[in-house]
Amino acid sequence: MLTTSLSNEGWPVVLQTRPALQMDNDQFFEFCQLNRDWRIERTAEGELIIMPPTGWATGSSNLRIGSSLLIWADQDGTGVASDSSTGFILPNGATRSPDAAWVRKSRLAAFTKEQRNKFLPLCPDFVIELRSPSDALATLQDKMHEYIANGAQLGFLIDPIEHRVYIYRPGTAAVCLDNPVTISGDPELPSFILSLANVWDSPL
Repeated sequence: MLTTSLSNEGWPVVLQTRPALQMDNDQFFEFCQLNRDWRIERTAEGELIIMPPTGWATGSSNLRIGSSLLIWADQDGTGVASDSSTGFILPNGATRSPDAAWVRKSRLAAFTKEQRNKFLPLCPDFVIELRSPSDALATLQDKMHEYIANGAQLGFLIDPIEHRVYIYRPGTAAVCLDNPVTISGDPELPSFILSLANVWDSPL
């Protein structure tokens, strides 16, 4: 039997599926395709995390953040950026969809075209998570630690509610910045500068 738990005013919905239901990676991909109106992640323990579409302010900020990363990635040329609809199967078995991500081309070359049309079995080199009003900060912080533990070299957790950014790197404690105007991806992402002016105050 599937059981659900609700948090943070009803979202996200967490479905406990094991041992009643277990999906392999291909089956989970097809499950997500059948439910494209939802953003669905899977934890390393097999829980399904179901999230609704974002509100306008979060969606607008997300697009600006992703666009900045895309412009830098195209200019830099060493990797490829992706948006929040992209799933990654982490080494620990979780399937996550960061709000923005970047993967080195040298790593992508190892996958076939068919594999690249599904969730990639790797952890991105760089990830960004943007906190929305329905997100618990502690949950996102745990997710950032998970990315780093599974191979990410750099991560930004952007919190518009508190105007803070948490920067994550392997082997060191997260760094918290209060109300920064910009944040830098150096040295992992040379010359990548993300402006936060329109994230702190979304334009009308």
